[in-house]
Amino acid sequence: MQPMPAVFALEDGSVFSGTGFGATGTVTGEAVFNTSLTGYQEILTDPSYRGQIVTMTAPQIGNYGINPEDSESDHPQVSGFVVREISPIASNWRSVQTLPDYLAAAGIPGISGVDTRALTRRIRSAGAMKSCLSVGEIGAEEAVERARAWAGLVGVDYVQEVTRTAAGPWHGPEGQLPERSVDRPRYRVAAIDYGAKESIFRRLASYGFEVVVFPARATPAEIAAVEPDAVFLSNGPGDPAAVGYAHENVRALLEEYPTFGICFGHQVITHALGGETFKLKFGHRGGNQPVKDLATGRVIITSQNHGFATVPESLKGRAEVTEINLNDDTVAGLRLRDKPVFSVQYHPEAGPGPHDGEDQFEKFYRMVDEARKGRVASAAD
Repeated sequence: MQPMPAVFALEDGSVFSGTGFGATGTVTGEAVFNTSLTGYQEILTDPSYRGQIVTMTAPQIGNYGINPEDSESDHPQVSGFVVREISPIASNWRSVQTLPDYLAAAGIPGISGVDTRALTRRIRSAGAMKSCLSVGEIGAEEAVERARAWAGLVGVDYVQEVTRTAAGPWHGPEGQLPERSVDRPRYRVAAIDYGAKESIFRRLASYGFEVVVFPARATPAEIAAVEPDAVFLSNGPGDPAAVGYAHENVRALLEEYPTFGICFGHQVITHALGGETFKLKFGHRGGNQPVKDLATGRVIITSQNHGFATVPESLKGRAEVTEINLNDDTVAGLRLRDKPVFSVQYHPEAGPGPHDGEDQFEKFYRMVDEARKGRVASAAD
């Protein structure tokens, strides 16, 4: 195949030329970057990236190909993909497909040969910007115009594009349950899907939960019908302030069930409590984000992917900040003092990234276990 000319343009007029791979076509989205060294397949298939064109800061991408086991959803979710160099080979015993072929089949364009260091520095200085990626179709001038014309993420509900349409039990691959979940009670958790990664459900199941997944608009009555022991609120894309239906439903659920939220779910809890969120300048995306537990002083390295954060002052008297991101002191965790509810602004399941925060699933299990035993004791009295 002949190399395809490609351009990536930002709303500030910056244009990066390169060689196209994946699909031919033109897309618009928010320009963001991810600092993970590996895990491009998990990043591509993470529904939280809906509406975004992702730049990888690692210099070579695609060297271990694509395999069915590592996807976080059933297809790529990014709008486009930007890399410094696309690997000419895919070398791994699990690989079944090259990255360019994978994106071509999904209709997603990519561009290589870009100075991703310069692009990342521009995004860090100016903030996440509207952008346009075109492979084999339009030139630089029109790409800039299309970038500027894109509506953006603020105030837009992207959750409805990625949430499942019907409720049902989650069934993971056989043999996924480690020994720690065998000899303990299994509690039913209602997991609300705002754009969840599959590895989250896998972790919940491995720690002792029977997972029933619900669409983002599921009502408290629909959730109560399955008699859950707890509620889980997933990650997801877009502006958390734009999903008023989620705020209302979760506000009611917090009164009834032990609840754990991550990322978008953390932000939904913020709004359900009457708090506010704001858009970060360029977001936190990558597997090297340091988080400090304010109670213990313990610092862990986490995987993160979000562009919004909680306004801590908006939650005074409603919730307690438990963790902070050490790069910018933004809220990385919160809890309610009078209810079994907590949340984190990172991905404890990793996928990709470090597993430092995985004990949050054990914390959730113990919280549900205590709440369940307390209800049983009250009923006996």
